[in-house]
Amino acid sequence: MKLQSADLSSFSKLTEYPFTPRFKEYNGIKMHYIDEGEGETILALHGEPSWSYLYRNFIPVLSGYRFIAPDLIGFGKSDKLISKKDYSFELHYESLKHFISSLELEDITLIVQDWGGLLGLSVLGEFPEKFKRVVIMNTFLPKGKKLTLFFRLWQLYAKYHPSLPIHEIIQKGTFSKLDKATLEAYRLPFPNKASKAGASIFPSLVPSKPTDDGVFEMTRAREVLSKWNKPALVMFSDKDQVLGGMEKFFYKLIPDEVQTRVMIHNAGHFLQEEKGEELAKYIKAFMEGETVL
Repeated sequence: MKLQSADLSSFSKLTEYPFTPRFKEYNGIKMHYIDEGEGETILALHGEPSWSYLYRNFIPVLSGYRFIAPDLIGFGKSDKLISKKDYSFELHYESLKHFISSLELEDITLIVQDWGGLLGLSVLGEFPEKFKRVVIMNTFLPKGKKLTLFFRLWQLYAKYHPSLPIHEIIQKGTFSKLDKATLEAYRLPFPNKASKAGASIFPSLVPSKPTDDGVFEMTRAREVLSKWNKPALVMFSDKDQVLGGMEKFFYKLIPDEVQTRVMIHNAGHFLQEEKGEELAKYIKAFMEGETVL
């Protein structure tokens, strides 16, 4: 298993991301995270092909809390395995469990989006006692059914593109036009083709058959959420061309009496990038027991 470590000096230009880099090691692989503030723990998980930079605008609003956001292996400042075959659902799932365990996190408010939901909600399904609240944004919990043609084409595109254009994918997943500096921040963790292996193969790890890895964990997460008795905030955006409409799945799954629903207007799949401060204000109100809407 060969890996490529991030050149941390190259990230110094990101003035909007001034956070101290921290690392946890999992089986010889360095996993980067930010850990800002003190108080109740918030754990925010990114997806494909983003990184913890996505949550930078949450931190000032949620300054009264301990805000933790890791970069999944293969993303951000974490180590990149340079072979696609070295990535698996198990790698991401076990490394995330190890991360939570090694930091001894308890009473967690979990924030998830995209693959952050597939992984984070799966961990919640295994260890519900560790989580105090959950915030679910633009994600899903597949259980091994045949995927849509659109998604299968996306899998092939990502897997076989000679050098996946990360910044273009981020732009296509947003409703508004992003500036050059922001797009550069998403391109920055991937300086060459080898560093993009994790991003290239991630879509192919979404289970499409009942026997695929992750189906057991995601099915268990569905079962746990169907009986969830703690606060849950479901926030989807109205312009998501990837997972738009999936909010209805969570509306139906999670008991009404613990669920708060918010629709974010004029934002695409990467709603944290477009509406970060607005989302963080909703989350702050949600955590403090105030009326969200």
